[in-house]
Formats: sequence, structure tokens, C-alpha cells
Amino acid sequence: MIYKDTSQELYYVYIIECNDGSFYTGLTYDLLKRFSEHCEGVYPACYTFKRRPLILRYYETIPFSLEAAQREKQLKGWSRSKKLALMNGNLHKLSLLSECQNLSHSKFRSHH
Repeated sequence: MIYKDTSQELYYVYIIECNDGSFYTGLTYDLLKRFSEHCEGVYPACYTFKRRPLILRYYETIPFSLEAAQREKQLKGWSRSKKLALMNGNLHKLSLLSECQNLSHSKFRSHH
């Protein structure tokens, strides 16, 4: 769910660590309000409801809604390792994890 605060022009893409060690990625206009709602269990159908307590592990601000939605979708598709590298600020590891590793990639092709 996206919540809009009309005085706020930024969007927040965030990652929450749940009590079971899983991650929840979301998008909001009001980060403090939305995180509070996650922590209080305001929405029983939400993924985080049965996984409290929660820790806000990462967030970034994005000025445009389309870009924010695209970034949220991108992060949701990332592996746990990539999310951990991002949250820990390990850009080198993130870069390595982002490299294509399929057989058609030139790095993995046999050179005759």
C-alpha cells in the first residue's frame, strides 16, 4: 500500500527485516507512519503482521512515483544476498552479485 502525505514530495522504498529473518520490501510516502503501522500490526493481511518485531534495515528516497515503483519492483526481485549487500553498503559485493552468471555470458564461455 502507498500512503500519500501531500506535504511530502519524496517516495520511500524500504526494506524491513522480520523476526523470522525474512525481508519485506515496500513503498510509501510517509516512512515513519508506514513503519509504525507495520510494527503495530494495523493490517492483519500484511506479510509483516505475523513476523513482528520488525527492524527497518534500509530505505532510500526517490522523487518520482514511477521511478519509486520501478525501484521497489527491482528490489523485490533481488536475492537475499543482494539485499544484504545493499543494506550493508557493500557496493563491491553488490556489483559481483549483479553480474550475469549464465552460460551465454562471455565471462563463462569457453574460449577456443
